[in-house]
Amino acid sequence: MSNQFLDLNLAGIGMGTWAMGEDKSKRKDEIASLRYGLDNGLKVIDTAEMYGEGKSESLIGQALKGYDRSKVFLISKFYPYHATPELERRSLENSLKRLKTDYLDLYLLHWRGNKRLSETVAGLKQLQKEGLIRYWGVSNFDVADMEELFSVPGGCECFANEDLYNLDKRGVEYDLLDWQKQKGVGFIGYSPFNSGDGNSIRVTNNLKIVARDHDASVHQIMLAWALRSNRILTIPKAGKISHVKDNLAASTIKLTQDELELINADFPQPTNKEPLAMI
Repeated sequence: MSNQFLDLNLAGIGMGTWAMGEDKSKRKDEIASLRYGLDNGLKVIDTAEMYGEGKSESLIGQALKGYDRSKVFLISKFYPYHATPELERRSLENSLKRLKTDYLDLYLLHWRGNKRLSETVAGLKQLQKEGLIRYWGVSNFDVADMEELFSVPGGCECFANEDLYNLDKRGVEYDLLDWQKQKGVGFIGYSPFNSGDGNSIRVTNNLKIVARDHDASVHQIMLAWALRSNRILTIPKAGKISHVKDNLAASTIKLTQDELELINADFPQPTNKEPLAMI
């Protein structure tokens, strides 16, 4: 099945903005970091109304000043308790104001709530029809959620699903990645280094060996691993220019089959269905 996500060349590295815009002392560096990414070939920025209750979106709005909006792929997300047509519209209008733009490229339901998916999709399709969003999708959905989504009118038009995906959290490989591939739904993996300061994934000897062979850091190998299929978008946080530089360098690393087997020995592929991991 055709995959618009891949057709638009969205696989690769984007810039995540969780917890950005919340500390005024970091604002200058965070804006410089986003602009460095844009200036060096990155085009996807991922945010949400939840991030700092709009502070992340406001930061991005400032960072984008002077840039060609058509060359940036802007993603934001709305709370599940805003997942009705009226509240989706209000959330979107507020997000657009903070982002200083008149449309979003992709608008995602942040996680499952108790609103009917049929209502959520109807609202998103209307926003899309009006040109306020180009595409819509979901986040933190597993296979059963995606199947339910596809059962409602228009649900099969879902552009992408964004889930936790890294070396330590590989559960989506059991069935979800294949399901989305078959249905032509793009996959966005968040937190490629897990949560916190990026040091919560254990550093094994095998990871160190692979990193040494590529003259790279262990974190760059973790990122290269997440990118290995050339089918997913991964969105590491873009809080510092040095991090963005490291991430860009990681995108050029090609892991060999032997290296992937070394990594698999420490972080095995799932052999059973696991509950969807979330942060």
